[in-house]
Amino acid sequence: METIIKEIQRTNIDEDVIGMAGVILKEGGLVAFPTETVYGLGAHALKEEAAKKTYAAKGRPSDNPLIVHIAEYRALEEIAVNIPDKTALLANHFWPGPLTMIFEKSALVPYGTTGGLDTVAVRMPDDEIARAIILAGGGYVSAPSANTSGRPSPTTAMHVKEDLDGKIDMIIDGGSVEIGVESTILDMTVTPPMILRPGAITKEMLEEVIGEVAEDQAVVSDKSDEAPKAPGMKYRHYAPKAKLMIIEGEPKEAVKAIRQVAFEQERLGYKVGIIATDETAEKYTRGVVKNIGTRENEYTIAQNLYRVLREFDEEDVDYIYSEAFAMDGIGSAVMNRLKKAAGHHMLRAEEITRLQKYRRILFLSNTDSSRGPMAAELLRNQALLQEYDIESRGLVVPLPEPVNQKAEAIMKSQGMSIADYKSRQFTEEDLDEETLVLAIDDRHKWSAVADYENIKNVYTLGEYVDDDRKIPSAYGQPLTEYGSVYEMMKEFIEKLAQKLNEEVTKA
Repeated sequence: METIIKEIQRTNIDEDVIGMAGVILKEGGLVAFPTETVYGLGAHALKEEAAKKTYAAKGRPSDNPLIVHIAEYRALEEIAVNIPDKTALLANHFWPGPLTMIFEKSALVPYGTTGGLDTVAVRMPDDEIARAIILAGGGYVSAPSANTSGRPSPTTAMHVKEDLDGKIDMIIDGGSVEIGVESTILDMTVTPPMILRPGAITKEMLEEVIGEVAEDQAVVSDKSDEAPKAPGMKYRHYAPKAKLMIIEGEPKEAVKAIRQVAFEQERLGYKVGIIATDETAEKYTRGVVKNIGTRENEYTIAQNLYRVLREFDEEDVDYIYSEAFAMDGIGSAVMNRLKKAAGHHMLRAEEITRLQKYRRILFLSNTDSSRGPMAAELLRNQALLQEYDIESRGLVVPLPEPVNQKAEAIMKSQGMSIADYKSRQFTEEDLDEETLVLAIDDRHKWSAVADYENIKNVYTLGEYVDDDRKIPSAYGQPLTEYGSVYEMMKEFIEKLAQKLNEEVTKA
């Protein structure tokens, strides 16, 4: 089958394209089109054979009901019976929009559309292209997400093409969607109405209109042992190809934890993806980092979630680590989808970070122009079992200066470089419980102790590795002396790496 792809503009909807889509739907074909949530795979909702085509194209289990999309409120009365009085209030506030309501179905709706259930899920999308296609297609269009079942939902026409090209009749390209996660599902057949799937329309928003609203605890709570009440929620959804894990905790701790696990996986030869935010993206130093949005506006995170998951597939990563997000507002929908994508694989950040004694190693010298930068670069080139921020500082640095040229020459001869480094002054900001300060000699250590009463975890390098030899300064000496300092420094750093790795192993 050749899939027709037609681009359409919301500001100037091409009626010919809409008409073409309508004909395909009326004849029992499949048309993918944009809604405000995700792209939907449209089929005539009242035709049993059209439902079978939908399940086949997606590879979707046949007991997973399809949501019927309508464009006019009066259409609801044709496909649902015993409609509660609260429905009109909800429709007035949230239709058209990302709210799906479940009712007892009428005889008009085939069981193929409802997954064998006596109920029907109904939504009126807030997208002019979607509503035009629904009307052109007969007024009742089933439209699950237009993707291969289990994959991240599509938020662009290109996503649809990736999954369904050659399997469906037509794709309507209306650009990127507005919201990015599927609609809220509200079961109106129970009292009080119950949220079966969180979305952009939150519990708080619903309760402002109709009063008490319940939530399916199997969906909103990780502690529930009950099966989800919505049949579709029991299946794996939204999953990228790589194994995804969510790291829970305060953002600062989550960053530390993700950096550590990313380091460990890369050390083992795996390619790692990281889901970050505006607030944290620059704090990651390795892996394929994807910025999903800002915590100040979690609607941006919802918009980008599926796009980012799909991009990781293109990057061919082996593991993905994601920060967790707030569980209120649309964050509840984001976390619901993210947990499903991860197969509920979650880990507390502190369970990772508590195993790490030091996160930063700082070498301290006088001017930070020779021995300190050499030590830092040597340690960066060791096979460490844990990630550290490795830096150097000087006690007397009036202005940033380039490293000693002879020190650079020696490092370059060994396949390393410190040419781009500029010396930095040691300050109180460098002091915290997670930083190990290693002074090049006793003089530097005791000077720091005298100047900073709150200093902790400060040793000489020799003291820490149990080597009482002194590392001499080669300042003003021939190049050969810098070579001798390098050789001694290399021995010290190898001992340091061994000790650090032993501490990790013990932890």
